[in-house]
This record gives sequence, structure tokens and C-alpha cells, in this order.
Amino acid sequence: MTDTALATLPQRKLPMRALLMLLMCLAFQLAAWVLIAIAVLQLAFAAFSEAPNARLQGLGRSVGRYLGQIAAFVSFSTETPPFPFSDWPSPNA
Repeated sequence: MTDTALATLPQRKLPMRALLMLLMCLAFQLAAWVLIAIAVLQLAFAAFSEAPNARLQGLGRSVGRYLGQIAAFVSFSTETPPFPFSDWPSPNA
């Protein structure tokens, strides 16, 4: 978002946006830990079965896309708030 677009953001929406950004930063931290757990599980699957788990691959892609959506929202690149205010990202997109 450009400086002029930020300047045109209604002042009554800015406090709500700040609150959503704070909540999304907390969600980012939680999702990052989930992604770490997925990575550790995939490493275990690969070590013991010599192949990664397909369902965990999809979940990992979804969590990665969710982290990207949060980053875009908190950096003012988009006005669309991520999950739970919109749909969970698809692993196949």
C-alpha cells in the first residue's frame, strides 16, 4: 500500500486494523510453530518409511500460504484479512 493509500484509510478503521494486525502477528507465531512441527514429523516419516507423508505435505503447503497471507496483511500489501476472517488457503492453489 502506498503512502497516499494509507493516508486515505479512514481514521476510524485504523484502530481496528491495528488490533487485527496484532492478532494476526500472534497467529503467525502459532502457525510458524505448527509448520516446525510438520517439518519434524515429515523428517520422521522420511527417516522411517523413506517417503514423506502426502497429507502432511498438503498441510505444510497450506500453512505456508497462510503465513504468506498474514505477512501480506500486516505489511499493508492487502486489505483482505486472512483466516479466520476469510477461507483457509488451499494446498493446491
